[in-house]
This record gives sequence, structure tokens and C-alpha cells, in this order.
Amino acid sequence: MSAFEAYIEKVTDILKRIKKEQNTNILKAANIMAECIEKNGMVHLFGSGHSILPVLDAFPRYGSFIGFNPLIDPRLMWFSPTGPASAPGLLLVERKEGYVENGFLRYQPIAKDDVLIIYSHGGINAAPVEAALYGKKVGAKVIAIVSVSNQVAAIASHSSGKKLSDIADLIIDNCTPPEDALIELSGKKERIAASSTVAVVAITMSLIAETGAILHDHGKDLKIFVSPNVEGFDVDYNVKIFDFHQKTINRHYWKIQER
Repeated sequence: MSAFEAYIEKVTDILKRIKKEQNTNILKAANIMAECIEKNGMVHLFGSGHSILPVLDAFPRYGSFIGFNPLIDPRLMWFSPTGPASAPGLLLVERKEGYVENGFLRYQPIAKDDVLIIYSHGGINAAPVEAALYGKKVGAKVIAIVSVSNQVAAIASHSSGKKLSDIADLIIDNCTPPEDALIELSGKKERIAASSTVAVVAITMSLIAETGAILHDHGKDLKIFVSPNVEGFDVDYNVKIFDFHQKTINRHYWKIQER
């Protein structure tokens, strides 16, 4: 079997595990998310490093809809391996205590009874731990999407003594191994070809699908991003969706003024 065939096979096995083992928690999460959006709340998404990828993919994206709010800080992602806004610089920031809570999330429109989804493969860096602590403090429901096998093996490094899985109201296991990479090379201890991004994006789109289906069944008029390649929709249609999103964000900022 070629390396690429082995990778596809292993990733397929991970997706099958998610479908079988995480079915209950994904459905629970989707119902929590749908209830939040139905009551004019917002589902916020947070990640740092490579865990920002599902956040970027969730919204705005063709097939997604109003109700999601990606929490994106350029300092918690990298733009070059070693140059300006580098990966090593990111690693320092995401492990620095106090930054996420006081320097970033403090100014985001996370209101009581909102949902905060936090992505982290390891779940021990300051960024995801403080995001979860902050979400709980302001009264949001916290959903963690993590590698549970990694959480079991990991030792808490945050001064709170907690890992992400200790704080979240609901945990969805991405079913990937602690080392993330899947393919073994003869004579090498290190593996190649990561798996967690494929897994968490599949989980994210499953949540969007289920949440949207629940809302539609409840009569919610979903404001959906649609590709201009679809007949009857153009760029102006999606600009109106962006406008609607901005109004939703503005309304949420007013909600937190009394916090």
C-alpha cells in the first residue's frame, strides 16, 4: 500500500470513529447551538495555531449561515514559518497567560447564554484554557473539540491547574492520536501527515449541517452564504449577508455593555 493510500485509509477510519463514537455529543452540541441561535444568541468559535483553521472554515463559508462568529486574532496564527508573524512567535503568545482573557476575548461580543466552541488538539496551552475559563465566566456554554487521547496523557500546564477538558460543558473527541501525524517511516520515530484538521473540519461541518437542519425544521429563516456559481445568487446577495452579520454583532456588543 502506498503512503497516500495508507493516509486516506487511516483518515477514513478516524471519520468512521467520529460518526460512531461522537454521534451523541455532536447531536447534543447541535441542539445547544440551534437553541442559542433561535434565541438570537451567537455561536462563537475560537482556536489558535493550526486550530484556527476550522474557525476560518466555519464562517463565512458557502453553506454556512448567520449565527456564527469566528474569533480571530492575527497574533494567534502565523503568516510565515520564521519571518514576521512567525510560527515560533505564535507559540510564545498562545502559551502566555493573561493574553487571551485580558488582551483579546475581553473585547469580543460573547454574551450570557451564547455558545463558545474551542478547538485545541492538546488542550493545555494558555490560549484554549483561558478561552474556556472566560466563556464560563461570562455565562456562555463551552464546547471543546479536542483529542481526548491527548487530554488523558497531557499534564496541565496552566496556573489554574486545569486542562480544556476540565472546563468545558461538552467535549467532542476528534478521535486522532496524541501525535496527530499518521504515517510511519521505516527507521524513524517521527510520523508524517497530520490528521486533526481533517477531523475537526468534518466535525465542524457536521455541526453546521445538524444545527441548520434543526433551525430550518423550527421555521427559522436562515441567512445562508451561497456561491455565486448557483443560479439566482450573486455577489450582492452575499454582501447583504455580511451586512446582516454586522448588525448581529453590533446588537451583541450592546448586550455586553452591562457586563
